[in-house]
Amino acid sequence: MAEAQLVVQNIGGVVVANFREASILDAQAIEAIGRQLYELVDERAQRKILLDFSRVRFLSSSLLGVLISLQKKAQTIKGQVAICSLKPDLKKPFKITHLDKLFKFYEDEEEALNSFGVYTT
Repeated sequence: MAEAQLVVQNIGGVVVANFREASILDAQAIEAIGRQLYELVDERAQRKILLDFSRVRFLSSSLLGVLISLQKKAQTIKGQVAICSLKPDLKKPFKITHLDKLFKFYEDEEEALNSFGVYTT
């Protein structure tokens, strides 16, 4: 089995997924990310998911499809997916495809956790 592409932790009932790699371009890696993320919703019924992009410098548009599917899956169980620490140049594909309307974006993990009602300080 391929190495996990995400570091997943639970902080106050919010599942925080940090990407391991700076570049998310490889089709196999994106497929593995999709499997890990879908499992959070499909098998664990997690309703609060935060994707932390702080390490990511490059991403493939294929990842956007994975994120759309994740959001749809989360919505079916009345869940929410938020994104934090996305670099400004990586936000462009989200704006171009109007996905900036589908997801909530936060400057950093603390701000995002606060939006879920989790206060870390």
